[in-house]
Amino acid sequence: MLTSQLPIINALKQPTSYAWVEQALANLDIILLDHSHCERKAAGVALNFMFRYPSNTKMVRELTAIAREELEHFELVNQWLESRNIALAPLPPPPYGAGLRANVRPQEPHRFLDSLLVTGLIEARSHERLGLLATHCPEPELAKFYRGLMASEARHYGTYWVLADTYFDREIVRQRLDELANIESDLLEKLHPEPRIHS
Repeated sequence: MLTSQLPIINALKQPTSYAWVEQALANLDIILLDHSHCERKAAGVALNFMFRYPSNTKMVRELTAIAREELEHFELVNQWLESRNIALAPLPPPPYGAGLRANVRPQEPHRFLDSLLVTGLIEARSHERLGLLATHCPEPELAKFYRGLMASEARHYGTYWVLADTYFDREIVRQRLDELANIESDLLEKLHPEPRIHS
C-alpha cells in the first residue's frame, strides 16, 4: 500500500485518497497535460485579481510574482509534454473548480474574500498532490521535477491566505475558510473517473 510522507496541510479537511494516487500514476501523460492547463489557469487567476482589484497595491505586487512563476511552470510542464510527444490539447475539466466557484458569493467584498480563499485552497490541494506525485512517481526525473515545484506551490497558497488576512478580519477569514474547505473536501470525496490534478 502507498504511504504518504508529506506534512498535513491544516486547512484541507481530508487528505487525498490513495485511489487518486494510483489513478494518477496509471495516467501520467494525462496528468501532465492537465498540469499544463492548471499552470496556465493559475497564471490567469492571478492576472484576473489584478484586473478586478487594481488599487490593492500589496495584492498586485504579490500576484505579479505569482503570475510570472505560474507561467514559468507552464513552460516547464510543456517541455515535459514535448519530451513525451504529448500534444497540447483541451481536456474536459473535472467538476472541482466549477464546484468551488459556485460557492463564491457574488457581492463585494464577499466575492474578493471568497475568491482569495478558494484560490488558496486550490493551490494547497495542488501542493499536496504534486507532493504525492513526487513521492510515488516511478520515473525518477519526473518525481524530481514535481518535488522541485512543491516549495513554490506552498508559497502560492500561503500568499492568497495572507492576502485574505490583510484585507479582512482574521476571525471572518478563519470561519469562511473553514466553510469553503469543507466544500472543497466534499467535492473530492468521490474519485472522478477521468484522471486530473484536481479530480
